[in-house]
Amino acid sequence: MTRLQPHPPVSAPVHSDPEAWISHIFAAQAARGGVVRRSIAWVDREIGRDRFLAEVRRRGFHLLATSNQFIVVCNREPVQMLF
Repeated sequence: MTRLQPHPPVSAPVHSDPEAWISHIFAAQAARGGVVRRSIAWVDREIGRDRFLAEVRRRGFHLLATSNQFIVVCNREPVQMLF
């Protein structure tokens, strides 16, 4: 199993209002019981990985990481990896 690499040192996130960014991402139709996919580098740059992970966890959603993408399963139901 591949582990998510520690995030590289980056300058402070550029988005001046992380709450607005989060609201925008999770207000999308896909976030209502669907899936949201974002580049890890983009998340790191916009609001910072730690803030994003905390918000996904706060909402009770599931977070997957693959290659250079975060995939958020936007529901609280169990998730099963089939293969």
